[in-house]
Amino acid sequence: MATVRVFNHHVHTSFYWLALIDVALLVLAFYGGTYIHCFIEMGPGAFQAHFQEIPGRALTFGILSVLCLGAMGLYEPRMREGRSGILIRTMGGFSASLLLMSGIFLLLPDFSLWSGVLLYATVASFAANLISHQAFTNLTDLDQFKSRVLVYGSGSAASTITSSMRRKTDRQGFSIVGFVRVAGEEPRITGERIINLRQPLAEYAKQTEIDQIVVALDNKRDHTPSDELFKCRLQGIKVLNLVNFFEREAGKILVDFATPGWMTLTEDLRSNASSGLTKRCFDITASFVLLLGTWPIMLITALAIWVEDGFRSPVFFSQERVGLGGKAFKVIKFRSMSVDAEGDGKARWATKNDSRVTKVGSFIRRTRIDELPQIFNVLAGDMAFIGPRPERPEFVRQLAETIPYYNSRHAVKPGITGWAQLCYPYGASEEDARQKLQFDLYYVKNQSLFLDFMITLNTVEVVLFGKGAR
Repeated sequence: MATVRVFNHHVHTSFYWLALIDVALLVLAFYGGTYIHCFIEMGPGAFQAHFQEIPGRALTFGILSVLCLGAMGLYEPRMREGRSGILIRTMGGFSASLLLMSGIFLLLPDFSLWSGVLLYATVASFAANLISHQAFTNLTDLDQFKSRVLVYGSGSAASTITSSMRRKTDRQGFSIVGFVRVAGEEPRITGERIINLRQPLAEYAKQTEIDQIVVALDNKRDHTPSDELFKCRLQGIKVLNLVNFFEREAGKILVDFATPGWMTLTEDLRSNASSGLTKRCFDITASFVLLLGTWPIMLITALAIWVEDGFRSPVFFSQERVGLGGKAFKVIKFRSMSVDAEGDGKARWATKNDSRVTKVGSFIRRTRIDELPQIFNVLAGDMAFIGPRPERPEFVRQLAETIPYYNSRHAVKPGITGWAQLCYPYGASEEDARQKLQFDLYYVKNQSLFLDFMITLNTVEVVLFGKGAR
């Protein structure tokens, strides 16, 4: 297994096929639910009489259910939930699907079938989905279904793989055969096989059935075996550098190993007027939908803040942030801290169990409700619906001095949610900012409407399960 590019975004092939298989299974489950309903309520002849009405409804049910399951994080390669967590998420996904399908049938009576069909179809789909996902987990755990990776190098650069991809879920689609020891490098690898080559690299790679070679050298100029790597490519073996490997497998750009030339000349970094217009339409549509769905929550939040702090206290919090091209703007949020949180005028990172956070503030930060007023920043054009988190000018100046390419995140508009917010927990330090930047740069390089949609879908999981909130 490996990754496949879907509109610039690297998707693990196994999860791509799992989603397609699930759609097919859920379509069949809808047929099964219809047959059971007809057999019990009206007799088997009714199924044949209404057979032509089923395909469109079954496909809608299958796609909608898979989207709801995706919103629960069930197609996320790095999900670390146990069986009970997966069961809860599956129940939540099908409950949401059942409600949405009921809503569609209510709004479109001609599209509706009997109410009992949905119940039978959902029960059958629930069982089929649990079985398919268990079979998928068992298969993907087998090394035979993973891409065999050989890392050329065993020094500091190569050790980034072992330090960043320790868990089984981090190596979902590949297995590491070993790390090739290179003269002049001090091995920094622990717990992995170090290989001392006694034959040409291309010959060894062919004998051991290597699928990918990752070049991870501390000194590329002196030690890269260009001729051997070229022979490997002629044999059909993929050859990647460390930055491209992490981009494909981890969805991030390693800022400490990305060269200025790589950042400037990469062919995937592109923007045009039509894509900008499409993204703007997406931002406005998504913001209006979110506003329509959450205005009662926003009203209750405002009342809760007043009740806690008094009706003269401010409900909203406005603060200067850095946006597109480094231009400053005022971000709007619900106030979650005390009025005098920074009475001395000094900017501070938010910390765990921060004493400045109010009781209402703690809840709305955990559920991300405090972010909702940023909808108006999106409608005003200062922000996008999806993008890097907007940061304060004081922190931007500080971080840009110490973190390579930090200002590159300002090549796109900041967003209410984003790739970094999904992939990395809330950060409140320079090291956290460095780690999140790697995911932000992935978004800057690979942004597309498809990636925006995937991030929007997976944000549901973040909100429901409170991932990364502080």
